[in-house]
Amino acid sequence: MPHLAKTGTSTQLIVDGKPYFVLGGELGNSTASSTAYMQPVWPKLKAMHLNTVIAPVYWELMEPQEGKFDFALVDDLLRDARKHQMKLVLLWFGAWKNSMSCYAPAWVKTDTKRFPRVEDDQGVLQEIMTPFDSRNLEVDKKAFVKLMQHLKEVDGQQHTVVTVQVENEIGMLPTARSYDSHANAAFKQPVPAPLLAYLQRERKNLKPEFASVWQKQGAKTKGNWEEVFGKSLATDEIFMAWHYATFTNALAVAGKAAYPLPMYVNAALNRPGVAPGKYPSAGPLPHIMDVWLAGAPAIDILAPDFYNPDFKHWCDLYTRGGNPLFIPEHRFEDGVAAKAFFAFGNYNCLSFSPFAIEGSDTLSGAPIGKAYELLQQVSFLLAKHQPLNQVRGFLQEKDSAAHTTTLGDYRFTAKHEYTLGWSLGAKKPTWSPGGGLLIAVAPDEFYVVGTGIVLTCEPTAKGKRAGYVSVDEGYFEGEKWVAGRRMNGDQDHQGRHVRIPGEEYSIQRVKLYTY
Repeated sequence: MPHLAKTGTSTQLIVDGKPYFVLGGELGNSTASSTAYMQPVWPKLKAMHLNTVIAPVYWELMEPQEGKFDFALVDDLLRDARKHQMKLVLLWFGAWKNSMSCYAPAWVKTDTKRFPRVEDDQGVLQEIMTPFDSRNLEVDKKAFVKLMQHLKEVDGQQHTVVTVQVENEIGMLPTARSYDSHANAAFKQPVPAPLLAYLQRERKNLKPEFASVWQKQGAKTKGNWEEVFGKSLATDEIFMAWHYATFTNALAVAGKAAYPLPMYVNAALNRPGVAPGKYPSAGPLPHIMDVWLAGAPAIDILAPDFYNPDFKHWCDLYTRGGNPLFIPEHRFEDGVAAKAFFAFGNYNCLSFSPFAIEGSDTLSGAPIGKAYELLQQVSFLLAKHQPLNQVRGFLQEKDSAAHTTTLGDYRFTAKHEYTLGWSLGAKKPTWSPGGGLLIAVAPDEFYVVGTGIVLTCEPTAKGKRAGYVSVDEGYFEGEKWVAGRRMNGDQDHQGRHVRIPGEEYSIQRVKLYTY
């Protein structure tokens, strides 16, 4: 079975007995709803060197009539993924997709008495199924279990599906919490014992944003929601997050009982200075990760969807407490290739995936495809050296400061390649981000993989200088290194640095010495 394995500080996704890195692309929401529409897409994705397609499963199409299930679209995805030697991550578009219940079946949507909605503070119904009514949970859970049972039957040996996302970008709008009758009753009740127990058990490890809300009220260990957390929008969001988390956890527990694939939930990131409810609040966001960890222990990973600036900032937040970095969705934009190198190099990343991957006009030459081609070649090195803390990552933009890191017996400093005055891109008004990763395979031997970066190095030993025995550009055939150009002249500035020009993609084998 695909599963997560922890080695030291590194978590790896194990597929068919080996570490697996999702070099993925998420399909646009509607693309997988038609097998015919998907047919010309598969070869394009294969040409981009994806090894995984992230695709929705639509509740409304899987269960168009209550109790009658149609798995044709799922089976077609499995068949075509196998045909193109690719894996799948399936997204369960169940009760919630981007906050709303837009993929619930018609028989659910139109029966609001049986399947109640959330209400805002003015009593206005929203097209969001409330997590406070057990009937909503049971009908969603029944469908999800049927999906997992079907996957076990048709994919239990092949392992085409490696993980499952439970719901999609859960979040409350347009208020921080629901004011439906069930929610109002729950809000007056004591904070559930499991959350209070988590607060006490993890007191020293709580994320600071969440801890401050609790501690401001005196770190109480009993009381209702406002008594424990205060009267505020933050409390409303914490309350709603708990009920979203426990709802999602119930799905994951039931789904794993049928077929125990790794499962994650994803978040639409909030923006600074925006109040809860004005963004999709109460999802697995950094400031309330603890609520989700307490309420949804069956969920293996909390994952960010990237449409915000400051990639490193959000990655840092999501990797606190040992949460693995799994990126199921990133805006398909300039710089995603550099970010992929950085994520896999700096964070022991499990997955990288631009969104609407099939929508680019230049799929065959897209930079992310060039990055994936190199990452596939070095994936065996990542699998071996990530758990040993022998991999580093770099992301350099026009205004980035130089980044210094120690690896092996050397300190490396990374800058954008355009900072070299003679670089062809130095005078461009805008610079595409440069990114790369560095793998130490011996104290004096490294592989540099990436685009648009320049590395200098110095020994950690005092009084010594670093020299280059050799810099070779090349590639891997399987796990065998095939050397190409020897780069000991102008390419490494006569032994001054290692350089991969902007808009070029390269693997270089570097051997160092000290003198």
